[in-house]
Amino acid sequence: MDQSKSSGRGRGQNKDRGRGTGRGRRSDMGRSDWKKAPDKRARNEEANKRQKIDDGDESLPAYATKFSQEEIEAEGRKPKKKVAVMLGYSGSGYKGMQLNHHEKTIEGDLFSAFVAAGAISKANANDPKKSSLVRCARTDRGVHAAGNVISLKMIIEDPAIVEKINENLSPQIRVWGIERTNGSFSAYQLCDSRIYEYLIPTYCFLSPHPDSFLGRELPKLAEEANDLTGYKERQSEVWNFWKDTEVEIVRPFLDSLDPELSTTIRKVLYDVEPSYIETQADTAASVTPDIGKIEVSPTDTAIDSVHGLSTINQTVEENNQQPLVSVHDSIPAPGEVSAEEAEKPKEGSGRAPSSPLETALKQLKSMIIARKKTYRIDPKRLARVQSVLNQYAGTHNFHNYTISKLPRDPSAKRVIKSFTVGPKPIIINETEWLSLKVHGQSFMMHQIRKMVTMAALIVRCGCPEERMNDTYAHEKLTVPKAPSLGLLLERPVFDTYNNKMRVEDVEGKGEVAFEKYEKEIQEFKQREIYKRIFREENAHDTFHSFFASLDILQRSDLLYLSSLGVPAAKRQMAESEKDGKSVEQIIPEVSDDEGEDANGQEG
Repeated sequence: MDQSKSSGRGRGQNKDRGRGTGRGRRSDMGRSDWKKAPDKRARNEEANKRQKIDDGDESLPAYATKFSQEEIEAEGRKPKKKVAVMLGYSGSGYKGMQLNHHEKTIEGDLFSAFVAAGAISKANANDPKKSSLVRCARTDRGVHAAGNVISLKMIIEDPAIVEKINENLSPQIRVWGIERTNGSFSAYQLCDSRIYEYLIPTYCFLSPHPDSFLGRELPKLAEEANDLTGYKERQSEVWNFWKDTEVEIVRPFLDSLDPELSTTIRKVLYDVEPSYIETQADTAASVTPDIGKIEVSPTDTAIDSVHGLSTINQTVEENNQQPLVSVHDSIPAPGEVSAEEAEKPKEGSGRAPSSPLETALKQLKSMIIARKKTYRIDPKRLARVQSVLNQYAGTHNFHNYTISKLPRDPSAKRVIKSFTVGPKPIIINETEWLSLKVHGQSFMMHQIRKMVTMAALIVRCGCPEERMNDTYAHEKLTVPKAPSLGLLLERPVFDTYNNKMRVEDVEGKGEVAFEKYEKEIQEFKQREIYKRIFREENAHDTFHSFFASLDILQRSDLLYLSSLGVPAAKRQMAESEKDGKSVEQIIPEVSDDEGEDANGQEG
């Protein structure tokens, strides 16, 4: 093949995507020619590999195994077959699905297991491309999959090959089965659609704390838009939650403290600015929004709104206090650990003992998080969640739901077949959870996590549902991405290919489907995915920290979620963004991915 022509075609497709000659050539192809065309994902990865070599990085990849020439010759040649490997995995502790030269990834461990089990020859053990490995869906760091598919050429003459592969894998990764396919099968190109699940605590649909920035601004903007009655109606199911929390939890706790300390806590919780977010540690673990109390009018009639608490992440610079416990410190429920024990630093940690203020704030935060976990979503609010999710169905421009996509980029248009919420919440570790399932043809980087955030914000901010349409327009709007913790790939769908296999009925070649492994998959999901998600949330309060960070951010970026809409966000933009940073740069908890790739995909 003429290398210069091949390289030129690749550049043309990338440069003129959606409007130039690259796309034109592609559209002139017949279906059979299109299938034979180089996989763009594979071509990009090969280019990255060549770049590493050009840069002098010729070290053996983390997933590769090097054998001597004598070992390769002694093994001999064995026949390879094109197959689809169906697998599931828990993404915790891995840097995503995709092979990485230096990092631990799902594909890296899987490829090493193939080699160890004899499914990949020793001659091909140092490069997955020699086996034509293609994944169906690339999942981000920390994202799980109950079902995913990779296609490649493998040695499958051993009837126990699946068991041997699993013996060389951690319990976090399981191969469900291997099916022979036709020679042109590509797990990426022939996938019709993908189904993802997202698990989220129901307390994420509570309204913002009324004394947080969002909690203060939303009713004011609703009144300005002559929509205060509508706003109150949309928040009616949660109207008393923060008020009751103040009366039953916060006020008794603060009244039990030294009056001077109690006054300081009140002042800190009310007056502190969230500029600390920009100066926290490098990782997401450093973001810890804390919740506290603002004085309530004794008659509860001075302001016709829900009274409640302020959310903060306290460095308390004006009081010369140390930073509060990080998001990833596990805080026990009230009563499990004494104040004296909570105040003691761990031996060898190098951390000074907590101050009385820090200890009290930690205890207050613990109590309020525990209170939030007792929330049980009202059927009316659950119905509104489903109504909001229904707004995603159809073909829309999701340029605001990913990175580095312009509104006019045709690739930003995606088809969503359905987005549903499970009708029956489940209670795990005293926290109520919802299961959200989205079925779409394909998804861009972070798209699902941003869709979850947008749906939750519309509900919790008492926003009119039609605001969703503004996110599809050309206006650039801020849509933070929800934590990766709750996301898992349920399964990819290959209906078109499977229908063809049923018609052709070729002996030895089966359908690429997960139904026959349903029992094993459900057991794996419970053990390795669901329990891990519930355990990590219980230990780190990830969802509380994420939404609390958004509530306290004193910028106008999210004010388009008010009754006033996009004009409210633009009105104060110049003043609030004079630092030149985006919301996702300011809140590390939102930006938890390393090495983001604009061409990457969630599925």
